Amino acid sequence: MKLDHSLPLEYQSEEGRLKILGFWIFLGAEIMLFATLFASYFTLVDRTAGGPTGAEIFGIGPVIINTVLLLTSSFTIGLAIHAMRIGHTKAMLSFFGITLLLGLGFLAVEIYEFVHFVHVGAGIQTSAFTSILFTTLGTHGAHVTLGLFWGIFIMMQVKKRGLTPETANKSFIFSLYWHFLDVIWIFIFSFIYLKGMM
Repeated sequence: MKLDHSLPLEYQSEEGRLKILGFWIFLGAEIMLFATLFASYFTLVDRTAGGPTGAEIFGIGPVIINTVLLLTSSFTIGLAIHAMRIGHTKAMLSFFGITLLLGLGFLAVEIYEFVHFVHVGAGIQTSAFTSILFTTLGTHGAHVTLGLFWGIFIMMQVKKRGLTPETANKSFIFSLYWHFLDVIWIFIFSFIYLKGMM
């Protein structure tokens, strides 16, 4: 295939462009999923059934750590895509790896936080509030977990095949997914944690 140097590597083929468009459509469906979770959360947030409220269980420390980890990972995946576009495979893989390590750190803090919630009497069955809290945070966490495995497979492909229009396309689509998770986290941080602490 002859490369068009006016286009980034991930947009070189018609199939690649269609895959990116298809992924944007998929993200639209994901937005609806999280919008439903947020709507359910806002409906159930005050239904604590005598159990703890957000103000009683949320700690600012883990939330700040997770926000820094995830926002930094958004920056590093951006650097990975930049390195990819200028043909620096090693730098791309390094930034990809840092992104995944930051994502792993995020998950570790989230698991610690879930254990803390249960320890203070806010389990998934305690109340409608805790059920929707665990469901919303858990859905986001599951997406991050999927992203970690997906990212590892992409790194293995790039290491084996090098930077091609196909591997670049997969890497770019992964970066869209990762940025999407960061945007969702901003909403979780703002409307679940910060609002819940007030």
